[in-house]
Amino acid sequence: MATIRCQDHIFEGIQAVIFDKDGTLANVEDYLIALGQMRSHLISHQIPGIERSLLSALGLNQGELDPTGLLAVGSRYDNEVALAAYVTATGRGWIAALELVRLACRTAEIALSPKASQTPLLPGANLLLTKLKQAGVKIGIVSSDSHTEVAAFIAQHQLSDVDWYRGSSAETPPKTYPGSLQTACQRLAVSPSATLVIGDSAADLTLAKQGAAGFLAMLGGWRQPLSINTVLTCISHLSEVECFN
Repeated sequence: MATIRCQDHIFEGIQAVIFDKDGTLANVEDYLIALGQMRSHLISHQIPGIERSLLSALGLNQGELDPTGLLAVGSRYDNEVALAAYVTATGRGWIAALELVRLACRTAEIALSPKASQTPLLPGANLLLTKLKQAGVKIGIVSSDSHTEVAAFIAQHQLSDVDWYRGSSAETPPKTYPGSLQTACQRLAVSPSATLVIGDSAADLTLAKQGAAGFLAMLGGWRQPLSINTVLTCISHLSEVECFN
């Protein structure tokens, strides 16, 4: 077991740390802005006049990304459903709207691929992972990004210290789904009470609250300041996290 210290707060008896990916370990802002803009443009090419509404729905305003918005926090499925709802408001049927949106999302992702090479590690990420592993702490990643993209990110940055990861898929419930923390801890063979979740969104906090896990808010992964519960322990840089045996 390890002791993890951040500022004046100490988490004792930690056996595992579960990280979010985007905005916590990965710098994804520029990629997501380009992705959201291309998705919106492709859909509006089929339905003129809808682009501004789509950008707003995604959390994009004048080229700036809301780190608490749909594009930054939601899974691809969440994004597809939300955008399709806007398309149905123009008179399209639900199935036709979903097909149009899914094609636009797929086309944008292919045009901007590979994502992993465009989403570098945030400063301090590699060093923190190494320190945790040296202290005998197991490392997991639970992300709203697709399972395939999480795997590609780990491979791209050679994150051999990661013991287990899970992204979103048609077969996998979101991280906010009851039981997600228990599943992660079972895969890592640790107790939830000996686990620390590090993330940047309400979804990550919800994951931690499913059990007795600790939570550390990472606020430095986005250009726009994050607003988060002031009673939480917060960091703006991963180098602020210290780990001891």
